[in-house]
Amino acid sequence: MDKHLQSTLHEDRIFPPSDDFSARARIKSRKELDALRAKAEADHEGFWAGLARKELDWQTDFTQTLDESHAPHYQWFSDGKLNISYNCLDRHLAAHGDKTALIFEGEQGDTRHISYRELHREVCLFANGLKSLGVAAGDRVILYMPMTPEAVIAMQACARIGATHSVVFGGFSAESLKDRIENAGAKVVITADGGHRGGKVVALKAATDDALSRGCESLEKVVVLKRAGNAVTLQDDRDVWWHDLIEGQDETCEPLWVDAEHPLFLLYTSGSTGKPKGVQHASAGYLLNAITTMKWVFDIRHDDIFWCTADVGWITGHTYVAYGPLAVGATQIIYEGAPSVPDMGRFWKVCQDHKATIFYTAPTAIRALMKAGDDIPANYDLSSLRLLGSVGEPINPEAWMWYHRVIGGERCPIVDTWWQTETGAHMIAPIPGAVTTKPGSCTLPLPGIAIDIVDPDGQPISEPNQGGVLVIKKPWPSMIRTVWGDDQRYYDTYWGMFDGKYYVAGDNARRDEDGYYWIMGRIDDVLNISGHRLGTMEVESALVAHPQVAEAAVVGRPHAIKGESIFAFVVLKGERSADGIDEDLTRELRDWVAQQIGPIAKPDDIRYADNLPKTRSGKIMRRLLRTIAAGEEITQDTSTLENEAILQQLQGKT
Repeated sequence: MDKHLQSTLHEDRIFPPSDDFSARARIKSRKELDALRAKAEADHEGFWAGLARKELDWQTDFTQTLDESHAPHYQWFSDGKLNISYNCLDRHLAAHGDKTALIFEGEQGDTRHISYRELHREVCLFANGLKSLGVAAGDRVILYMPMTPEAVIAMQACARIGATHSVVFGGFSAESLKDRIENAGAKVVITADGGHRGGKVVALKAATDDALSRGCESLEKVVVLKRAGNAVTLQDDRDVWWHDLIEGQDETCEPLWVDAEHPLFLLYTSGSTGKPKGVQHASAGYLLNAITTMKWVFDIRHDDIFWCTADVGWITGHTYVAYGPLAVGATQIIYEGAPSVPDMGRFWKVCQDHKATIFYTAPTAIRALMKAGDDIPANYDLSSLRLLGSVGEPINPEAWMWYHRVIGGERCPIVDTWWQTETGAHMIAPIPGAVTTKPGSCTLPLPGIAIDIVDPDGQPISEPNQGGVLVIKKPWPSMIRTVWGDDQRYYDTYWGMFDGKYYVAGDNARRDEDGYYWIMGRIDDVLNISGHRLGTMEVESALVAHPQVAEAAVVGRPHAIKGESIFAFVVLKGERSADGIDEDLTRELRDWVAQQIGPIAKPDDIRYADNLPKTRSGKIMRRLLRTIAAGEEITQDTSTLENEAILQQLQGKT
């Protein structure tokens, strides 16, 4: 059997940056980018040390850049001291205190504009409130909140006093919340009565009470934000309203200067089974990469209106909502609710009303909005947009083209970003003023990020378009430090495959003739068809390229002869048949895939559904699809699904 992963997807459309965009960009040409990359390659530590001193405000300068003595528990700038909240707020006050930091829009249409000075005041009030509850440096604080400014305020307040926060997405179940409280040993939970999502009130306080009734012995206090106005019960001596907590508090709170390696936050990865896996990030290195990527990839300017649609429950909402935009002094939009309320034009109305210039969202959202048709975005003025971004799963070329044509008006560069909860910030992404883009490719590694593709033996693959395991060869500042409370799990998960030589991202990828990277799917999403190893992503992209297909997910199904057969779950742009069977379309799609990438990739089975099983962060739960394709009983935890009812349909029962 060929040990290489075979690439079958061919994409030859290219989109160079316009002269006008490049002329105004921070990095204006490929020559300039290559010079920056060469500087990093010539002196890896010196490159990051220079940026750390340039981009961060230190209370105590560092003398050691990279400490490798406990590898793979790498440390960066470890003897330096700083405060993350100071770097996000205080340092902007003198010159830009009255600049708008946050533009908030609730799902019901309420809006707020909060300046940097006002945000600083609110963070100080709440930080002092937390201190009055006994929260001290190193204590863990859980956030279980709606997507409102108070979520960012709470995160910044924790950072200000040296508490380590862990945000649990507000759509997670009480059981999931309990597991994370217990694993972190949290002292305080910050929640709300409820939040608005999808036209409904999500009862967050009730779920918190449910979680705490199941254990959580470390928990001492619960802070409750009054948001949705739904009825809640407060437990004496434990629960306190947010507004009562901050009443009478001092409006100033001196930042606590902490070591560069001080744990800023824990974030539990979604979709995992068994014991929660708390990704632990440090302070200085994390913020450094948040800042550099805001500047390099988003080309952020003083007058930009930046909108990342991610919830703070995910790493994207940490790096590109709570920290990165504030650290560079940007103005950003925060939207509380779903993109479908009151209709599928909500994102475009928000862009229009608040004059967004940079828009960053997930491929799953793009495909859902694409499915709704071109007429909806055509009703809105999107002329303020100058840059588009994609984050999460790899974006299919046809979804990329729709994004480019319909939303960007064929004038906005698209930055397709590859990174992970564990990497902390973008790792592979286009620099929009310098890099020609290709639909479906995240393009090139960023300066100072050493990426490679290796075979199962760990040997680098030099031939173009030969797929293999994506690895990172050198430590970088925003990297994961460990799995909270489980160093062995950290090693086994991320370093064990090649005995500590490489960080293993868990993705398969290929590099084309121009050195561009193409993500081919997760390592466990490889199809073994009659001795050929194919990535699921390429078959999915071929299906989505068909004019009737909005979205597709492909998994392997055990096959007596071929080893595995290809099972495709397909969401159509129009209505599906009542029984989910369409033999004519199935034949057409199988032939289409054969024409696009070859007969070996023809799906043996195609099942039609209204949606795919996704977590609330938009990731397709392919483990569930593999179970369904194999005809097995579902035993996995499905509490993180956006819509559990879709499982019946996918199983062919409705």
